Formats: sequence, structure tokens, C-alpha cells
Amino acid sequence: MSNAKKGQGSLAVLILAAGQGTRMESTFPKVLHHVGGRPMLFYILRIANALKPGAIGVVVGHESASVKAETIEMAKSVGITRPIHFITQKKPLGSGNAVVESLPFLKKFKTAAVMCGDTPLLTYESIYNLLLTHDQLKGQATLLTARIPNPKGYGRIVRGALGEVQRVVEESVASPKEAAINEVNSGAYVFELEALISGLKEIGAKGPKKEHFLTDVMEAIRAKGGRIHAYATANAEEVLGINNRSQLAVAERVLNKRMLERLMISGVTIRDPQTTQVDADVEIGQDTIICPGTILRGRTKVGRLCRLGPFTHIEDSNIGNECEVRYSFVVGARLLEKTSVGPFAHIRPDSILGPRARIGNFTEVKNSHVGFGSKVNHLSYIGDADIAEDVNIGAGTITCNYDGKEKHKTVIGAKAFIGSNVNLIAPVKIGKGARVAAGSTVTEDVPDEALAIARARQVNKT
Repeated sequence: MSNAKKGQGSLAVLILAAGQGTRMESTFPKVLHHVGGRPMLFYILRIANALKPGAIGVVVGHESASVKAETIEMAKSVGITRPIHFITQKKPLGSGNAVVESLPFLKKFKTAAVMCGDTPLLTYESIYNLLLTHDQLKGQATLLTARIPNPKGYGRIVRGALGEVQRVVEESVASPKEAAINEVNSGAYVFELEALISGLKEIGAKGPKKEHFLTDVMEAIRAKGGRIHAYATANAEEVLGINNRSQLAVAERVLNKRMLERLMISGVTIRDPQTTQVDADVEIGQDTIICPGTILRGRTKVGRLCRLGPFTHIEDSNIGNECEVRYSFVVGARLLEKTSVGPFAHIRPDSILGPRARIGNFTEVKNSHVGFGSKVNHLSYIGDADIAEDVNIGAGTITCNYDGKEKHKTVIGAKAFIGSNVNLIAPVKIGKGARVAAGSTVTEDVPDEALAIARARQVNKT
């Protein structure tokens, strides 16, 4: 397929992302709703970039400023270096009108691939095959179709006696016979620009909303002797468009299933796929075990030979090799090799733990470094602290880091021992090998190898 392989000059990709999505009952644009940890538009941008086109255009309308801003950020994460061209659809008059508004952008190219921004289940393989079919059969238009048991809500593919594509009928104007057809339109097309421009001139407004349907171009092209072809994907779920929250949930399940299958094929053990959720950007190394009820979000990276879960939430974190996290919440943190967390721990942003550190039950760590082999086993709060290697933190220890106006740092030297129920009033430094007696409230630095006792002497009275 010359266009996709060369990636220059002749192919443009146009993404339709102007819809308001009223059935989503939302205050922000439909294409920015998240599925698999990313806005649904992200998945179409990723496909567009993989095709290596000469240019990418995005049609915006409702909340155009936010769609533009998010698209630019997504383009960076996808690795798109070429500019994104934004086309504003002034009025919501349908997909045909959106393409008409895009003609000044498209006219520079020979061929255009058109996709909808609310179809996150589309795969690169299907769009590549769509382009390949178009290139091999040398038609004027080619569309991606699928056969589904319940075609409600989709445009129907009307074929002739020899199986040729004759036209696409939108459901709102379909006859009962046409509505019974189960081959549906995906909303993904490839057009030769000359035929597209000619066809757009022939279509008019239809339906209760007086919309211009891009699908009507097919019939117009055929009426002028042009050839219409179709590539039918065997995976019917790809054509699912997102129009409401229920469909969004379906897409979430499908994307999650795909992700888990890829991980299991790559050497990750997932004990219970039904209760495991993994976002699209998550990376997991070989021989890691994911236990039931585990959720991995954002740009989380997990190393080899780890054990995560059960009932663990990890988000935007880096988990090193041979780590274990059980019944815990980890966000924006980094665990170095052979570090253990949980059960029932909360690791907050900007924390670095390990290697071989141990964070135990009902412990919270925030913006702190816990060094090699150090242990915070029970019921403690460690905030804005720098803990060196081989330190033992006793149960109920608190680094009192906030004075009501500013945060302050606690520094604990190597091999120090902090007794149970200790309050460390920051800023404070505990020296190497120092010991702090249980029940102490420490307000001053403790020298190396010293014993600090900061509590009143017991008095028994009768």
C-alpha cells in the first residue's frame, strides 16, 4: 500500500471530533471522555499517526478550545511531530458538512482517510487493510463495515445482486427492509479526493435535523460511474461508537480485555481477568503475577517477577523488579527492586522506596525517600522525610512535617532506630546509629549514636 508505506504527499487523515454528544449527558466534549485511561480520541490519533500520512486534520466544534488543547497534548504522547490541522465546523450539520468544511485542508492530497473520534475500538490492522483494499481495487471510495447481530443505531450497507456496495442508508431514513440489514457502516472511509469533492456537491440535507450525511456521497459517486468497495472486519466490536455512558462502559471492558490478553501472551500471569483493570499505557514485565481486584492506571510501569494485589490500586507509578504490593494504594511513586508494600498501605506522590524497603500495614508515605532495607512496618505516617539505609521505624511514628503554614523535612541517618509512638517535629535530623525512645516527641536534632528520650518520667501515685 503505497500511501501508508511512503507516509507522505498523497494521503491525508481526517478525524471527525466536533460532536457534542448530548446523549452522554456531560458538560465536556464526547471525544474527551476517558476509556482505558485515555480520551477516546487518543486511540484514533494513534492509528492516524501509525499510517504515516502527509498530514492529520481534526474537525472540532463543541468546546473546540478544550478539544484542541487536549489533542495537542495527546499528539505529543503519541509521538506526532507533524502539525495537527484543526478545522472548525461552524454548525452541527452532520458528517458531510464537516468534510465540506475540511476541503481546503484535504484538497492538497490525492487520497483521504476519514475516521470518527468516538470509535476507540478501531484497530490499526483494520484501517491498514481498509487502505490496502482501496489501493488494490482502485475504487473511488472504500468503507469499513461489519456484520453485527443488533444493528440498531448504525447506517446499513445496501448491496446489489452481485454483492457490490450500492449505498449506505442512515437508520433515521431507512425503510423497514433496509433497517433489517445487519451489515453496518463503521464510520471509517477512504476517498479519492476528486470523487469526494464531486460527490459532496450532490448531497443535500436529510432527516429531522437537516443534516448532510457523508454516507450519501457513496450513492453520488456510484451515480457518476464510480466504484465503491468495502472491507469487512471480522471483529464486529470495532465498529462500536460511543454515544452514551452504557456504550462507554462496554468499550472499557473491550479495551481492558484486549490489554489483558496482550499481557498474558507476553508472559504476565493474571489470576482473574474479570476483576483486573489495566490501562492502555501500562507496561508490565515478564513473570509478574497480578492477583484479583487489582487496578493499574495511567503510565504505570511494572518490572519483572513482581506480585501485585489482591485488591491493589497503582497509578502513574514505577514498580521495580521483584516487588510486592498487597491490599494497597500507590500513586505517583517509585518502588525500587525487591521492595514490599502492604497490606493496607498508602504510598503518595513523589515517594521513592527501597531497594529492599518494607512498608507495612496501615502506613502512609508521602514525598519521602525510604532507603535500602529500611522498615516502616506499622501504623505510621512518613511525610517529607529522607530515611537512609537499614533504619527501623517503630509502630505509630509520625513525622510532623506541617506547621500550619509550611512543610518541613525530617532526615534520619543510616541504622537509626525509632521507637514506637514517636513524634518527630520537623525540621529535625536523627543521626547515624541514633536511637529514639518509645513515646518521645523529638524537637531537636539527635547526634550520631546518641539515645534521645523526650518524655516525662513516670510517676505512680496512690
